Amino acid sequence: MGTPTTQAGTDTLLAGRNDRACAQPCGRMRGFTLVELLVALFVMSLVAILGWRGLDGMVRTQAALQGRADEVLALQAGVAQWRTDLDAVTPLHTLPAISWNGQVLRMVRRVEGPDGPAMAVAAWTRRSDAGTSLWRRWLSPPATTRQEIEAAWQQADLWARNPGATERVREAAITPLAEWQILFYRGDAWVNPQSNDTQRAAGSATPSADSTANGAANTTLPEGVRVVLALPAGGPVSGNLTLDWVNPRVSGGRP
Repeated sequence: MGTPTTQAGTDTLLAGRNDRACAQPCGRMRGFTLVELLVALFVMSLVAILGWRGLDGMVRTQAALQGRADEVLALQAGVAQWRTDLDAVTPLHTLPAISWNGQVLRMVRRVEGPDGPAMAVAAWTRRSDAGTSLWRRWLSPPATTRQEIEAAWQQADLWARNPGATERVREAAITPLAEWQILFYRGDAWVNPQSNDTQRAAGSATPSADSTANGAANTTLPEGVRVVLALPAGGPVSGNLTLDWVNPRVSGGRP
């Protein structure tokens, strides 16, 4: 009679244990606490901030590289335009074909006008505006008469010294420029156009290439033109850049 009772008690004890074993995992299935949520949000915010800073740095670097690339392209375009202007210089009987007065280099060149080939005055200078010194180019409207070319020649000088709104419309800023120097190749040497003209006008038997002793214009072109550009530090290109142009009309060797 005692054995059935013992078996029944054992079954009851095992059933109770099973119920408790089933109840324990069910008690562990609970949600996140507020602290855990706050920690997770903090970690996610930290990752987002670090990712944004990295992305912002990449964007800034790309913008800086693009700006430097644009400056290099502008300099290359300016150098190409400089050579194009010199290649198109055309001597006339009324004005020097090319002249440097210490402030502006002016030249008379061929252009394509609305009614066909015409002439224009191209000018190059270094001028500071708002504290920034830039290499600048100016081109007059196409001209077909001597009076128009002479007026453009004078306007180019005004543009280099004290430009107004009318002159600024036709200018293009090329690149930052600290200093520059112009030299002409004459007599198997590079010479300063101003000092050379002064010496010749003072008593040399040979008239200057830019002006004769009596002040009349001379259309003789120099055998070569050299420009030395002092590009400021901090840009994509810095230091001295020397550009030599050889007059294609001159026979013989290159300067």
